[in-house]
Amino acid sequence: MKKSDIKILLVDDEPDILEIVGYNLKNEGYQVFTATNGLEALKTAKKVIPHLILLDIMMPEMDGIEACEKIRKVTTLEHVIISFLTARGEDYSQVAGFDAGADDYITKPIKPKVLLSKVKSLLRRLKNTEDQDTSTTIGDIVINREEYVVFKNNKKIVLPKKEFELFSLLTSKPGKVFKRETILDTVWGNEVVVGGRTIDVHIRKLREKIGDDHFKTIKGVGYKFVLEDED
Repeated sequence: MKKSDIKILLVDDEPDILEIVGYNLKNEGYQVFTATNGLEALKTAKKVIPHLILLDIMMPEMDGIEACEKIRKVTTLEHVIISFLTARGEDYSQVAGFDAGADDYITKPIKPKVLLSKVKSLLRRLKNTEDQDTSTTIGDIVINREEYVVFKNNKKIVLPKKEFELFSLLTSKPGKVFKRETILDTVWGNEVVVGGRTIDVHIRKLREKIGDDHFKTIKGVGYKFVLEDED
């Protein structure tokens, strides 16, 4: 993966940190997105799906620990790399950070060159998961998340972006019922205001293209993907 394809979300309530660290990351060639608190970080992460999140702990609205816990519960963000970048160096803070789901814990102040080296080290994990994350096989269906293409019985099916994201979400955990609220939040997020009928229309299109038996409606709750027809 090229550096220019890698998205890093930098979260800190100090403008100087956002400016200095952000500048060094951009200068290295990465795409950089910023947020000033945990709540904003959660919303931005859902929208851009970053590869790496550098997260401060002490912030208004929602602190870094809570933000990390919430990010880890979002299906589309399960594989994002999260590292705390904070002045809190106490042992208990580090333990809390790792317990919340962080992959690393970096204490400030830190020299730009050292931070960039840390970032490169963290991003090496992408190479270890890139191949398996790009393509997923479920029964006779192969999902290529890099090319937004689905193969069923070796037949290629090209899906529009939102149909693919909805299909990718449902197939991430076959048999699990995804609530309508979760689907709207994960697939559409804050991009536009959409109604419940939007999901129904996209499900109908997926049924036409993938197969009606794979999509089950749970009245009053949401939808789930199944490999075989269920009575």
